[in-house]
Amino acid sequence: MRQPYPLMLFAAGFGTRMGALTAHQPKPLVRVAGLPLIDHARQIAAQAGVTHLVANLHYLGDQLAAHLMGSNVALSWERDAILDTGGGLKAALPLLGPGPVLTLNTDAVWTGANPLTRLMQAWDDTKMDQLFLLLPAAQACSATGRSDFVMDDAGRVDWAKGRDGYLYLGAQIIHPRLLTETEASFSLHGPWSRSMAAGRAYGVLHKGDWCDVGHPEGIAAAEAMVSAKDCPDVQP
Repeated sequence: MRQPYPLMLFAAGFGTRMGALTAHQPKPLVRVAGLPLIDHARQIAAQAGVTHLVANLHYLGDQLAAHLMGSNVALSWERDAILDTGGGLKAALPLLGPGPVLTLNTDAVWTGANPLTRLMQAWDDTKMDQLFLLLPAAQACSATGRSDFVMDDAGRVDWAKGRDGYLYLGAQIIHPRLLTETEASFSLHGPWSRSMAAGRAYGVLHKGDWCDVGHPEGIAAAEAMVSAKDCPDVQP
């Protein structure tokens, strides 16, 4: 496998769906199965051999900065205003570098094959600007049943638009050449749509289970998932 790509950990959000759990701490520090969510993400990175990590910080960022002090995670501060996913990633590029970048949401727990390894093994720079990690929408633990994308037989991805399809798991490889917006704060949906329109957005299926921990009920669901005998921990 090629040299591991740098990894952006999205950690700046307000965590409003978590209610009282994030009134005095940022969501990435909420504990699941005895470990803060951001440390679950860091373990996945370590198992995949990824050593170049950057986290963006905004809401209660000083707590996250203190938690990450002395680690191999560089900090991309969004002090004045939160920059959304696209703006946050673009602002962090000086720390990440010019090539393809892995990104990982920090509000999920995984079992099975390592999601970052899976993405890096499937990446093909000659035909891709974007590679999403997906699961069939009905399979994802604690998911709402929504579908984000549909995928053709070649693996090319488009918006689901109400059609049954696949759930985006918050893990991807994206090439920074997609980030052409000039405003400071923007969503990744614009770059994703441009990649889809160009036929350069692809998906690959996660070989394991995944649980959204963006809301309080997700904590118990994730802990049950990782403790189940038929759901092994994430593997390299």
